[in-house]
Amino acid sequence: MFRFAYPEMLLLLLLVPLVAWWMLRPGRERSVAYSSLDLLLGAGLGASVWKRYGKLALRVAALILLTFALARPQTGRAKHTEYAEAVDIMLVLDTSGSMQAQDFEPKNRLFVAMEVIKEFIAKRTTDRIGLVIFAADAVTQCPLTLDHALLAKLVDAVDFGILDDGTAIGMGLANACNRMKTSEAKSKVIVLLTDGQNNAGMVDPTTAARVAESLGIKVYTIGVGTRGRAPIPIDDPVFGRRLISVDVDIDEVTLRKIAELTDGRYFRATDRQELEGIYARIDELERTKVASETFVEYTERFKWLLLPVLGLLVLELGLEQTILRETP
Repeated sequence: MFRFAYPEMLLLLLLVPLVAWWMLRPGRERSVAYSSLDLLLGAGLGASVWKRYGKLALRVAALILLTFALARPQTGRAKHTEYAEAVDIMLVLDTSGSMQAQDFEPKNRLFVAMEVIKEFIAKRTTDRIGLVIFAADAVTQCPLTLDHALLAKLVDAVDFGILDDGTAIGMGLANACNRMKTSEAKSKVIVLLTDGQNNAGMVDPTTAARVAESLGIKVYTIGVGTRGRAPIPIDDPVFGRRLISVDVDIDEVTLRKIAELTDGRYFRATDRQELEGIYARIDELERTKVASETFVEYTERFKWLLLPVLGLLVLELGLEQTILRETP
């Protein structure tokens, strides 16, 4: 890309003909009175014309190059920059005993949820993401971070038994809100996944939802579990580890209310494919805003014209003392 920083300086080129006329105007040439021109026949009068025009050509060329230099010729290279307006996301994951239910292939609800969550994290490259787990209580497994590799390792470390058994949905949501209360992100989101009803903890889920609303946090809630009954492993002291069938009891009313209060949405997943689709849908709903800016970085080129100008002036001075020297 090429441009002149001061293109108006090119108007000086209009003065070039005037300068040429001034140098060649009648009466400007020097003259000496002689009684006879025969005395100067050997002085090279025939060469005086091209000498004058030779000097004129050098000066006009220098003037033209100087004018272009004053206009500051520049060459530029376009650069494109993107600015991401990131989203802060807290993932809230139920680790209660009922998440061992084997209605999600290939293992259980918690295992599949962890796998899908890691896929979700991998897509959100510019967002800060954290993780809260809850059962009878809630703890922060990872605060908001851009170190997604570390976060993925902490997701892998989630297991049953870290917390006492129970389902403290309100505590999990309140813990996530507490982690996000100082966030300055324009978009703050909590994704809460559970398979049961709130039966533990000191904070009611609706109360926690109102806290999220006051902080401008949008909450997406996900209920996981097949409809009807699902197999779950138990350790029987007599028959050892075996599967029993239990009712799937998700408090969808409360989960919907949490979502409605915070301008979020409630989703229900009955298998892995539906759960993957839900996180993909949330990924689309909470896209990171990207603004782009294109600018041109210019490099000055006027010095490449000033050097020839100087060279022409030096050449003229040198030639004036040699082959362009005029007879007085």
